[in-house]
Amino acid sequence: MTHDARRYCALPSPFAMKRGGALREARVAYETWGELNSARDNAVLILTGLSPSAHAASNAEDPSDGWWEAMIGPGKAIDSSRWFVICVNSLGSDKGSTCARSINPATGEPYRLDFPELSLEDVANAAHVAVTSLGIDQLACLIGCSMGGMSALAYMVLHPGSVRAHISVDTAPQAQPFAIAIRSLQREAIRLDPHWNNGRYADDDYPVDGMSIARKLGVITYRSAMEWNGRFARIRLDPEQRDDNPFGLEFEVESYLEGHAQRFVHTFDPNSYLYLSRASDWFDMAEYGNGNVMEGLKRISVEKAMVIGVSTDILFPLEQQEQIADGLRAAGAAVEFVALNSPQGHDAFLVDIPNYSRAIGGFLGGL
Repeated sequence: MTHDARRYCALPSPFAMKRGGALREARVAYETWGELNSARDNAVLILTGLSPSAHAASNAEDPSDGWWEAMIGPGKAIDSSRWFVICVNSLGSDKGSTCARSINPATGEPYRLDFPELSLEDVANAAHVAVTSLGIDQLACLIGCSMGGMSALAYMVLHPGSVRAHISVDTAPQAQPFAIAIRSLQREAIRLDPHWNNGRYADDDYPVDGMSIARKLGVITYRSAMEWNGRFARIRLDPEQRDDNPFGLEFEVESYLEGHAQRFVHTFDPNSYLYLSRASDWFDMAEYGNGNVMEGLKRISVEKAMVIGVSTDILFPLEQQEQIADGLRAAGAAVEFVALNSPQGHDAFLVDIPNYSRAIGGFLGGL
């Protein structure tokens, strides 16, 4: 028996996209935890990284663990006995929201590469529609993780006054060349797989190799070299675990990446991956500050903010978190900056739960 707690919000039709074009009959998926109070002022919105669904934690309709299970629930850091928690699946993601895999009502066929160019501003605007559809004028807090942190910055700059407090988790005000380069290689791996077929693949003729390499590249950058050394060193696989191919898997770290990739490959739509990856490259707060990131950030008005970063994050380096903190402070927010030394790198927010719980729970407890 499959459990599904997703709810759906229809977007205005047409829904205009930042870079041109529009979607018709589009929607986003979301899930909720806790109850909205009578004043409608206890809502907390979570915007996700590139691949997660709206199922951030278990709930009555879907008891399976969510991607941030240890953080959300009664008595947890994001306390659903106090807060009405909403997690929206990004527009362009294949976890229930309209994406490249969805049917284009104009043709009756999947959009594939006819899906309009996607920006994180579109992701933010779609999430804002979902929030207002619930009768919420202002969020008590907006939490953005990784790509979702960039979407959150877009949300706040495009919808002034819609957010009282903000928690920025392992993100950036713009992509740096290293992050763009990695995502470029991930997209190239997918596009060079002959089964990708210019976006016209089928489930039984699927770009497995391209998606596998893209995921491995991602996993390498989501963790730190320190963690790789500590976990795997130079340990080799037992002879019976190796494959017979020349240059095949020999080290434990290779086997770990292979396992990660195999679990991921069929769980995310390749075209959705391409669209959201490119949207992450394009996002730039400098667009809102006449070419200056700090000036763009100064256009965001919130009362309080917490910016969390990790010293071992190579994808969204700590100095980018400091930039967000400085910008929000310059805009008049009371900002708490938390620099963690978690060895897990960018993925620390999914793994180092004690430190993130302490920070996020403490901040929300003070609201």
